[in-house]
Amino acid sequence: MDVVPWRVPERAAQADGLGRVESGRMPCGRWSLPWESRRMPYAEPVRTESPSTDPVPDPSPAPAPQRRVHEGRYAVLEPLDAARHGDGLFAASHGDAARERIWDYLPYGPFPTREAFDVHLAAQAAGDDPLFFAIRPRGSGTVEGVASLMTIEPAHRSIEIGHIWLGPELQRTPAATEALFLLIAHAMDRGDLGYRRMEWKCNAANAASRAAAVRLGFTHEGVFYQHRIVKGHNRDTAWFSILDHEWPAIRATFAAWLDPANFDEEGRQRRSLGELNRAVTGARFRNESP
Repeated sequence: MDVVPWRVPERAAQADGLGRVESGRMPCGRWSLPWESRRMPYAEPVRTESPSTDPVPDPSPAPAPQRRVHEGRYAVLEPLDAARHGDGLFAASHGDAARERIWDYLPYGPFPTREAFDVHLAAQAAGDDPLFFAIRPRGSGTVEGVASLMTIEPAHRSIEIGHIWLGPELQRTPAATEALFLLIAHAMDRGDLGYRRMEWKCNAANAASRAAAVRLGFTHEGVFYQHRIVKGHNRDTAWFSILDHEWPAIRATFAAWLDPANFDEEGRQRRSLGELNRAVTGARFRNESP
């Protein structure tokens, strides 16, 4: 059965392909209610330390991420291939309202035809930044989502995880969480690429995507107002990050949450990832349920 790794209020906004949405939602910022009436379901940890001009111990460029398979206990990430992954990804993201809500906050989609979707996938698969991966849960064996490493700046050791969308069957499962963990760990682990900074950016009105960032251990840094025009609508962008000195503790919470011992015989989590990361980031959720 699906495990519910975190909860957001039913009236929270749809994530960038990450969560669920209430039936009365309107996509791409077309909400009838003002932002103040859609309160965030948690208190976001906010970065408050003073700016630094300290020397960087290792200022050499980090390696760029490569097209390779990343394997975990619950999920496998494969370099995106339009021919190989098109059938599964189209089925996961089109065909009914729940699937097409995936595209609400993304700058593209849904697509009117399978051919248009294939052209889109081929363009994404051909690029190096963003570098796209298809997510294949081991339980189903079918690709059901996409994520990328992007805004890749080796000279500054800064990178972002984004362009994330998850089919309804993949949402709120250990496979979904592990897939994102694998990419973050690949970028941040000192024995791997060793980046100093991992970014998460989303529409500032997208409460569920912001909740997902906090759950995964990211810290809020602020909002860029009138940052983008997406599908004809304004997008204010919320910025989150994990820094290299924060990563070891956050990595440990992922390992604890993904441990099979954290799930009972029916696959229900014993402790939520949000609960584990709360002690690390200082996030205090209004809803104390995991």
